[in-house]
Amino acid sequence: MARLRPLVPFLMVVTAFSLNSCGSKPAAVRTYDLGQRVELGHLIYTVFETQWLPVIGAGPGARVPQNRFFLVRMSIVNAGSEELLAPNLSIEDDQHNSYDELSNGDGVPQYLGYLRRVKPAEALAGNIVFDAPPKHFKLKVTDENGDQFAYVDIPLSFTAETPEVPIPNSNKPDNGPPQILAPGKK
Repeated sequence: MARLRPLVPFLMVVTAFSLNSCGSKPAAVRTYDLGQRVELGHLIYTVFETQWLPVIGAGPGARVPQNRFFLVRMSIVNAGSEELLAPNLSIEDDQHNSYDELSNGDGVPQYLGYLRRVKPAEALAGNIVFDAPPKHFKLKVTDENGDQFAYVDIPLSFTAETPEVPIPNSNKPDNGPPQILAPGKK
């Protein structure tokens, strides 16, 4: 027995490594591209496009975000046989900062809603909204129970917004209000 004592720590380490290697490895989280179908549980997600907005609405009732409004146009299909509550979603940046979906959709065009009941074989389509700084994100989508998840890669892109620039007319001393030229015209 005295001979086996020095071997006990070694045998414990070997046993621990062998037991650890017998376990199953966690499944890799898959990342999809914009436009691809993402099937998780009984829910099927498709993200079509995104849009960044500095404000929603106009006048005194305009909504101003802390960062920018980030609209994600998508569809959610229930492939199951019972009505489901589609979970709320979040976005994650490259530094693993997470931003939850906003519950207030006032003024959001084609707002998908925050509480989303999806009947069997029914598809919901519209926009969800986030308040986040403009950068590259991945949308985190989950199954109806929150057990499985995947990401949809959302590259940073802005629509071509060329502001109109007033150009003063320097040929006349009193030229009135500045002229506004369309982009590309001189």
